[in-house]
Amino acid sequence: MSGFELLFALLLVLIICGTAGVWALVASLGRRAEVHARDLAEVRAHLQAGGRSQDSQVSEIRDRLTQTQSAFESFRAALHARQQVDDEARQSLRRLEAIIAGSSTRGAAGENILEEAFQHLPPDMIQRNAWVNGKVVEFAVRLPGGKLLPVDSKWTSSQALEQLSAPDLDPARRQQLAAQIEKEVEKRVREVSQYIDPATTSPFALAAVPDAAYAICRSAFGEAHKRHVLIVGYSMSLPYLLALYQLHLQFARTVDMDNLQASLMEIDRQLEALDGVFENRLQRATVMLQNAYGEGKQVAARIRAATQSIQAAERLDSGLVQSGSEETPHLLLVEPDAAVASPQG
Repeated sequence: MSGFELLFALLLVLIICGTAGVWALVASLGRRAEVHARDLAEVRAHLQAGGRSQDSQVSEIRDRLTQTQSAFESFRAALHARQQVDDEARQSLRRLEAIIAGSSTRGAAGENILEEAFQHLPPDMIQRNAWVNGKVVEFAVRLPGGKLLPVDSKWTSSQALEQLSAPDLDPARRQQLAAQIEKEVEKRVREVSQYIDPATTSPFALAAVPDAAYAICRSAFGEAHKRHVLIVGYSMSLPYLLALYQLHLQFARTVDMDNLQASLMEIDRQLEALDGVFENRLQRATVMLQNAYGEGKQVAARIRAATQSIQAAERLDSGLVQSGSEETPHLLLVEPDAAVASPQG
């Protein structure tokens, strides 16, 4: 073999080896490209899956926000409807209260409140619609010894109490309403004092009024004390009643002393009524008599003056007549004297 052939064979071997190396390199690059393609496909798939999950989450959140907004709107509508219902119920309650407080069945609501409170007491301890001094008292507590403790409910000035509860009420108007309510309470106290009878009841009675009216009272307590009446609010009626009952059990006097005390209180109350009669009726009658006496004296003086003026006029007329009649005879008498005197002269 010649050298040329040997060189050609070597060159061919080199070409084959280079081609094999290039093929191996291309195959490796192809495998790497496939691996990168797969990785890229996986990344793209992950990205697409993440995008779809984010889209689904965003869509879910948007749906939840929409549901929350719709629920909030429905809640707002329900709240508005409930507020309207509450306003209507409040107005209806006020109208019902005005009807109860302004009709002939005034105090019926207070009776129901006391009825609810007295349910906790023994049935034989409370007497309903008891007759005292020819009047019917709503409740009476049976005390040891057989006497009764009158308890009456007085529903006072519902409209004034409603106006007084306004937070932006003018102070002058508030004071005026408070005075009106207190006068109403004093009027109810005088009504309750009529249920005190020394023979059948205790020396004092209990007047239950609304708590708002009780909080306003000031001078009404003094008026109630004079008339032997205790003013209490509805919420404190049962504790007051039990305290009075316990005090009666602990410090009750004998029957004679109790009757004596009750009789003295009745005498005091009747004396106050008699003073009122003297001050109101007799004083007015005395003033009227004094006025009539003064007017009668004035009329008599005017009549006397008129009579005296007439008598003076008559005297003047008679004096003139008498003076005229006396002057004529005097002249007749003078003339003969003068005639007689002249010849003598």
